[in-house]
Amino acid sequence: MKPMLLLAAALGAWPGAIVMAQDAATKADVAKAQTIVNQVCAACHGADGNSPTPVNPSLAGQPAAYIALQLAHFKAEIRTNPVMQGMAATLTPEDMRALGVYFSQQKPKPMSAKDAALVTAGQKLYRGGDLTTGVPACCACHSPAGAGLPKNYPRLAGQHADYSYAQLKAFKAEERGADKEGKDVNGRIMVTIAGRMSDAQMKAAAEFASGLQ
Repeated sequence: MKPMLLLAAALGAWPGAIVMAQDAATKADVAKAQTIVNQVCAACHGADGNSPTPVNPSLAGQPAAYIALQLAHFKAEIRTNPVMQGMAATLTPEDMRALGVYFSQQKPKPMSAKDAALVTAGQKLYRGGDLTTGVPACCACHSPAGAGLPKNYPRLAGQHADYSYAQLKAFKAEERGADKEGKDVNGRIMVTIAGRMSDAQMKAAAEFASGLQ
């Protein structure tokens, strides 16, 4: 099956998604986005979207719509982070879309999980969830290979385990995804899920996902 047909199947509930994705990529000013990346984003996320440090997320291969949405959330202070709020403050909606397209077109660098015990536990949680606590399988939203789904769910494959773990902790503590107006719908979902996870489960899920490709 051709790549575009595979994507169409994955987004079957969203008619016209493929055409919209193609139009967004065609209209985006990727050249301007690359200039912004080189001047602003590269220091933390890498010029090719592969972050050199675990504290900052890798953005290479991340769904374009998801990146654009997160930038919009930072600018609107729906998602809080002093650094990213400052970076997003001057971006236009067109800039955000273009940055999303740029990073989505970058090739993620493979990463290997380091802790075998965590990987085993993480694989079980990622594939099957935890029925006793009501934690759903991670793959249900982030896809079996960790590629994520446009706009709503980020790519987890190859993401720094430390970063993913930090985000899960932030969701559990309601430091992320708990904006007062409830505009971050998917963030609220993660608040609920992370709230049911133990610290060990968060570490395991993050470690397993880091090794996905």
